[in-house]
Amino acid sequence: MRTKVGIIGAGPAGLLLSHLLHIRGIDSVVLERRSRAYVEQRIRAGVLEQGTVDTLVASGVGERLLREGLPHQGIELRYGGAGHRIAFEKLVPGRAITVYGQQEVVKDLIAARLAAGGDVRFEVDDVAVHDIGTDRPYVTFGDERLDCDVIAGCDGFHGVCRPSIPEGTLTEFRRDYPFAWLGILARVTPSADELIYARTDRGFALHSMRSPEISRFYLQVAADDHIDAWPDERIWAELRTRLETVPGFTLATGEIIEKGITPMRSFVAEPMQYGRLFLTGDAAHIVPPTGAKGLNLAVADVRVLTEALGAFFADGSTGPLDDYSRACLTRVWRAQHFSWWMTTLLHTFDSDDEYGRRLQTSYLDYVTTSEAAATTLAENYVGLPYGEEG
Repeated sequence: MRTKVGIIGAGPAGLLLSHLLHIRGIDSVVLERRSRAYVEQRIRAGVLEQGTVDTLVASGVGERLLREGLPHQGIELRYGGAGHRIAFEKLVPGRAITVYGQQEVVKDLIAARLAAGGDVRFEVDDVAVHDIGTDRPYVTFGDERLDCDVIAGCDGFHGVCRPSIPEGTLTEFRRDYPFAWLGILARVTPSADELIYARTDRGFALHSMRSPEISRFYLQVAADDHIDAWPDERIWAELRTRLETVPGFTLATGEIIEKGITPMRSFVAEPMQYGRLFLTGDAAHIVPPTGAKGLNLAVADVRVLTEALGAFFADGSTGPLDDYSRACLTRVWRAQHFSWWMTTLLHTFDSDDEYGRRLQTSYLDYVTTSEAAATTLAENYVGLPYGEEG
């Protein structure tokens, strides 16, 4: 087989890249080791930046997003017995976030690729990339070979692409946090119209949602905690303790339909390319979910790579491809800082003494009383316009 772009991974990054390339008349093959049912049901991110929404809509896959997504004009920071709204409509007019699950984005993209006759292969075994330092890379899977001009590594943090780059080529930056997030999906009407970020002495909590009938919650727990230690009754009790700190607020509870514990870490690999292999999304960088940036960064990477590949296949220009890492990493590091900042602002750290806790409260007070500070949070949360990451 031969194609122009071999794409490893059928998550949002790989599928969106294939879709955007198709619009430009550039053929691709997408290889995914999981089943279609698995990737369409995998619960991940749910907050889309303005730029991500605009990208999906402009590319023709936003019809259901616009119909079923939940636009939000603000978030609430809750601490010290009070709630403080960060009002996007005032601070960043015309920009908002939309709550729409990553799995729904994946469903929309798969439907679009298959409707257009795209080659998306699921349950592919033994994927490996070869000759990535040459102008004739290829991919093997099972007993087949896929020759291509470029390989896009969209296969996540644990994928095969990044480890295929020769040792010593990449510089990796890491930070592991001393806690994790216990996340649940519950069949219950959301108790608030917008996301609530709650900082308490017992730890952080987040009230979110996926639809008018499904709510999403997170609890800060120990890094070595185990889900078996958290029966449903304990989860709801802890959520009530951390969220019912504002007079008049009552947390609605219901059936928990999914739960799990996710480690918190930051990670960046530089450069995001080697030869004809280009990394996107989680294959190149991870952010703690506090800033809601993971999926949105993947979309930003894909936008840059699509433009570079468009130029390459149009007239052989290699400049944009050579500049891919630099162009992406400016936004990546801005998102890294924002995600770290939100995480340290809202979580409790065992290493903190009373001085550290007072500093944290002081900064929360500043963010919630200073329009300048609130604007910084708002513009980063809804996503900086493309080209304005510096």
